[in-house]
Amino acid sequence: MSDWWMYESSERLPSRDGIRARSQRGEIGETWWSRRFIAALREVTDPSRLTRGRSYARSGQVMELRVAPGVVTAAVQGSRPAPYRVRIALPPFTDAEWERAEAALAGQALFLAALLAGEMPRDVEAAFQAAGLSLFPTRPDELGAGCTCPDPAKPCKHIAATLYILAEAFDEDPFLVLAWRGRPRDELLERLRALRGAAPDAAAPPAGEPEPRRSGGFWHAGPELAALHFAPRAAEVPDAVLRQLGPLPRVAGAERVAEVLAEAYRVFTAAAEQRAFGDGAPAPDAPPAG
Repeated sequence: MSDWWMYESSERLPSRDGIRARSQRGEIGETWWSRRFIAALREVTDPSRLTRGRSYARSGQVMELRVAPGVVTAAVQGSRPAPYRVRIALPPFTDAEWERAEAALAGQALFLAALLAGEMPRDVEAAFQAAGLSLFPTRPDELGAGCTCPDPAKPCKHIAATLYILAEAFDEDPFLVLAWRGRPRDELLERLRALRGAAPDAAAPPAGEPEPRRSGGFWHAGPELAALHFAPRAAEVPDAVLRQLGPLPRVAGAERVAEVLAEAYRVFTAAAEQRAFGDGAPAPDAPPAG
């Protein structure tokens, strides 16, 4: 006889040294790319079952999380002494598909600059779509998930908790999104640098033609300058560079260097936005449809 009903009524065991979600209330996900991932999950899974894993994620039931090309694995403490094993598969892109995506990414200098700064470019999905690809799952059969628990429904609480912790891991390191699709950080950046370096210099004159001469008034602004409008945007994660460094040593007073600097980065970013916009600071982007 199945022990399903006993399983449902059992309380989860506490987990030691688990990965506790930073968000303890409301939605999970700090950056647009992690929120976009959660939105994509709601489109391809049962949203009500996905939400059941949020308390597991917040109580630290996910004990380990590993991301590899095409697969995420995790250990999640449930109601039994041995943690359940979770496996979430997403097909990695082929080499030919990645070549198309990299060509689209290399076509925009801002994409490479954002990735080097530890951020996901805001128009990155459009670049993948131009290559006929989707960075995030778009169909239920594209995301394969399994768990060793007896819950027959998918996603179970353990899979859902893993997906929420994965979203916060994407906050910390956006390259994990790309690594899951098959391109580790260093390899991707190396290939994008190579493609950018091989691109022709649009500013250089055609072969055989002399370089155009600059007029004496080249450095003087004309009336056209007034028509230009700029909307500087603060980084999604002000301390993204710090997060790329990994653990740093402690400082006096038992405070961690990373925590002190992260708070400073947030203060500096807020002050810069206040100086740039005053009380009219730009409103946050609207959440994606769906």
